[in-house]
Amino acid sequence: MSIAPRSAGETPSASDDTAAGGLAARSRVPLPQQGDWAPSPQRRGLVAMLEEEAGPRIPELVPIRYSRMAGSLSAFYRGTPAVMAADLAAVPDTGLTVQLSGDAHLSNFGLFASPERRLVFDLDDFDETLPGPFEWDVKRLATSLAVAAHDNDASAEAAAAAATEAARSYRTHLRELATATELAVWYEHIAADDLLQEVGNSLQRARLHRTLDRARETDSGKAVAKLTEAGPDGTPRFVHEPPLIEPVGPADRSTVEYVFDDYRGSLPAAQQRLLGRFRIVDAARKVVGIGSVGTRCFLLLLQGRAAGELLLLQVKEAEPSVLTPYVHVPVAHEGQRVVEGQKLLQAFGDIFLGWSTGPTGRHFYWRQLLDMKGSASVQGMSAGLMRQYAGLCGRVLARGHARSGNRVAIAAYLGDDTSFERAVTAFALAYARQTREDFSTFTQAIGEGRLPVADS
Repeated sequence: MSIAPRSAGETPSASDDTAAGGLAARSRVPLPQQGDWAPSPQRRGLVAMLEEEAGPRIPELVPIRYSRMAGSLSAFYRGTPAVMAADLAAVPDTGLTVQLSGDAHLSNFGLFASPERRLVFDLDDFDETLPGPFEWDVKRLATSLAVAAHDNDASAEAAAAAATEAARSYRTHLRELATATELAVWYEHIAADDLLQEVGNSLQRARLHRTLDRARETDSGKAVAKLTEAGPDGTPRFVHEPPLIEPVGPADRSTVEYVFDDYRGSLPAAQQRLLGRFRIVDAARKVVGIGSVGTRCFLLLLQGRAAGELLLLQVKEAEPSVLTPYVHVPVAHEGQRVVEGQKLLQAFGDIFLGWSTGPTGRHFYWRQLLDMKGSASVQGMSAGLMRQYAGLCGRVLARGHARSGNRVAIAAYLGDDTSFERAVTAFALAYARQTREDFSTFTQAIGEGRLPVADS
């Protein structure tokens, strides 16, 4: 039976502040047990779960979501965090609670600009964040590496090596952080330029240089050039490319203004004053991502009053986390949940991160669009480079968990040998096989017409 994670606000026991809490968790869930995976007899059908998820989404966009998920095994895995959440909740857990990403697959790590305009590497997606057992994130990450290795036609040994490195890096770095001071843990981050010093291979260093350069060039100015065109008066307007980009009509402008004012109220006073120096020029609905397709996502184009500079904000609907049925944490506002979870997990946050409620009661969160962002191209990545990337992701995840959870207890649970990574690797390989079976079921349902697809 699964150990329920502690709800927000619940008083921890005395052992939670010491290694004793981790050792007690070991007695409940021994490390080798972390490698067990077999589908529960009560496991729900894949098609039924996807159809349930599609219920509150924009109907005409759901076929685009399925089309994108059908593109590869990794794309399918990215689009099914709810399936894995249900599977993880069906097996025993440690009860060692952290702020989970909730969807820590390898594509949800990347480069972005800190408020000081330095490139950093960190988690960059928090739609599913909630408190929960730390190992759920580790298993989601490790499995994503095994799935990506399969997509790259890598060997089973290479898949295992990548999953192992993610779990090893997580374990060793979290144990390091367990003895660090609170402020040292809080301030720790990975500066992108520092990564160059850790890459010994000259070809890999050159590849990383190119990735960093592209990230620095991928800013809102480039997005404005791609997503907008000059209007009749010369002012930029969003292009019309239905169903992927559809500008908001004049009748909806008052709604946009209302929601924008609600969002501004969620920001600190300094950022409220900064946004007061911009005016809304245009708004559009945009299809984004894979798993998020069908949720309501909008772009706002703002123009500075003095210098005429342009600012792009993304407004994304915040649905209940896929973890919600399993962790029983009260949530007053889904947008606020995403924002506060991001601030706990990330070393640096977007200064425009905030939330709002739409006129029909839907919850949204806000952020800048493409502020010096970049990500690794996993497709075709060599086995050696994937192992390095796996270690980097494991390190970032450990830092996020150490900020938000009881790192001393978790470190005691993980131990100082390789038992944890061996178990996580066994789970990742087994769950990757389950994902391949699910993907076959998914593509068969598309072929039979039970799940509609459309050009993306």
